[in-house]
Amino acid sequence: MNKPVAFLLLLLLTTVSASAQQTETYDYALSSRKLIQHGVQAILTCNGLFTSNRTLEQVYDQELAYLEEPVGTAAGGDYVIDYKNKTVTIAASDSTSIMRAAYRAGIGCVILPPNQTFEIIEELPKQQLAPLSGDAASIPWPDGDLTKKQKLPKYIDKKLLQEASDWSFNRESEEQVTLSLLVLHKGQIIHERYAEGVDMHTKTRTWSVAKSIAVTLIGMLVDAGKMELDVPLGIEWLPKERSSANDPRDAITLRNVLNMSSGLYTVDSRGMEYATGSGLSYWAGASSANGARDRGLIRNPGTYWDYENYDTLLAVLAMKNALGDATTYLEFPRKALFDQIGMRNTLVGTDRFGDFILSSQVYASARDLARFGLLYEQNGMWNGKRLLSQEWIDFVRTPTTAAGQVNSLYGGQWWLVDDSRDDVPKDAYAARGNRGQYVVVVPSRDLVIVRRGLDYGRQGFDVWDLTREVVKALPEDYVSEGE
Repeated sequence: MNKPVAFLLLLLLTTVSASAQQTETYDYALSSRKLIQHGVQAILTCNGLFTSNRTLEQVYDQELAYLEEPVGTAAGGDYVIDYKNKTVTIAASDSTSIMRAAYRAGIGCVILPPNQTFEIIEELPKQQLAPLSGDAASIPWPDGDLTKKQKLPKYIDKKLLQEASDWSFNRESEEQVTLSLLVLHKGQIIHERYAEGVDMHTKTRTWSVAKSIAVTLIGMLVDAGKMELDVPLGIEWLPKERSSANDPRDAITLRNVLNMSSGLYTVDSRGMEYATGSGLSYWAGASSANGARDRGLIRNPGTYWDYENYDTLLAVLAMKNALGDATTYLEFPRKALFDQIGMRNTLVGTDRFGDFILSSQVYASARDLARFGLLYEQNGMWNGKRLLSQEWIDFVRTPTTAAGQVNSLYGGQWWLVDDSRDDVPKDAYAARGNRGQYVVVVPSRDLVIVRRGLDYGRQGFDVWDLTREVVKALPEDYVSEGE
């Protein structure tokens, strides 16, 4: 074979080889995505109806608005709602992707795996503590809901405060739906506004604001000496090996997971949030605890910040271990925090195994979240009693030193003011959740701001823009002016 012919043959083979090269484009998680999509609808519908006491029309209009293709409409479809037993079944005729959710006392709705029916409903967790004593309507704020109409302090600009409220509710984007706005100053409600169909008792999902509640409960245990920030979590990792003596994950501390810098593989990232990872425990009946501890280490703990729901759930698992037994654990949020500060309209959801999904699954009213923010604004004090140490509050407000953050600063399950912002007080910090849930604490202005939303689509409601608008109504030197 002469050289020109050999060269052409080689070129042809190279071209054929290059054109035949395979790429991995098939989504192998399609079936999981479908299950999770139906599970999302089951949980949001169940909690919307039986926890938030919303109508089915409201659920479809707002709770389900961010789903691309919800099953059916408020007029009907391939779903079954049992109002007597408080259960919801989505895709009832599709045996391959049917999902079910059931309401349980004290914790809201629990999602079942595809292979379970409501025959096992009594096996699901529930929390049966008696309601907090007293009538909230006759107990003065903040322990109760009784408020007296009072004049605003002279130094607060009423017009600017109303403009901040209008800015929050009258959005240019139809995808941003404000349900409520509360502003506290020196512990008192100076502005309160609700959308139609919502009031002070309406409980809606906090999404990741739950993480800030989780770190508060954990802080109480650290203050009591039952947990430690810089000690390894002491968790039994998965998969179980014949010997765990050399497992590098044993070095992960409570500080690492609360700072979102565990170094573990982030299964909720890379487009997989609604396909695997915590999505399977949130929406498809998998164990939240098992999923959290079944991840490999890809970085040294504490060196890189990467937001991950399972890091929070690892801290919650460590909290469960510290509390020692299932009953104490299940009652802990109520007894340690909610009942102490009058949060009567808040519940923490669990998976079917009884593990709190304290990374997202909390339902609370706007007033209860205002009470929660007020605990921080008062530096952990409530009615003269210390519930949370100043040291712990300093921790949650201290930026993590782990690399990887962009613009938004992160502390201990709380968000800090972006480096780029010079229009809001630098000491402000916020609990933030999907679909526009915010609790902002501004210590230098004695402010707590709560915004609840059911945003959808691109969302984009900016927490620091809201803070900027509210702060405009309060002069920086108001303390020296008196009231």
